[in-house]
Amino acid sequence: MKAVVIAHGDVDPRDRLQLQGADLVVAADGGVLALERWGVRPNAIVGDLDSLGMERALEYGAQGVTVVPYSPEKDESDLELAMAYAIEAKADDVVLLGIFGGARFDHELTNTLLLAADSYRGHRLRAVHGDVTVRAIHGGEELELDGAAGDLVSLLAVGGDAEGVRTQRLRYPLASETLPFGVARGLSNVVASEGASVACDRGALLVIETRFGAIS
Repeated sequence: MKAVVIAHGDVDPRDRLQLQGADLVVAADGGVLALERWGVRPNAIVGDLDSLGMERALEYGAQGVTVVPYSPEKDESDLELAMAYAIEAKADDVVLLGIFGGARFDHELTNTLLLAADSYRGHRLRAVHGDVTVRAIHGGEELELDGAAGDLVSLLAVGGDAEGVRTQRLRYPLASETLPFGVARGLSNVVASEGASVACDRGALLVIETRFGAIS
């Protein structure tokens, strides 16, 4: 089951293509505003509604959209709550849109780190913005990259060092190496040929793929 969760950050016009084949579209509060620009009505709106407003949310509710309001005094972000809604609905393929940019850098950074949270391990989870796709890999996992030859790939350790990192078909290979947390060792690798992959034994990596057309 494919779900698209859209947050209240920046979206690229091409991101609308991610809605194709979606069984569930969930707006994290103000994420519904991007959907309005695209002429798309979500299946659900989740969050504290400080961006959308309760009046607008009730209008959506009257149109059959499920509205799940939360108090602003909560421990989770609206994006986390929307992701939980999608996962509880049995989504096993979750695409995140609108998680980057916007006025709040703290939100952007938190949203990005969410991808590598251990609680989402085992779920097919990716964030998309135009030519950029971000996924995570945990120890004991292997990830096949989507990119074609020439595409940019950056591997960033999160939550500590990533150990036993191995790559296939990248220009700068890694063979059971350690990528330390907080350094740029895994930045700006390049896909040498299709079918590239990344694996690691321990720790977690953010895998950031940028299509060649965006960097040429």
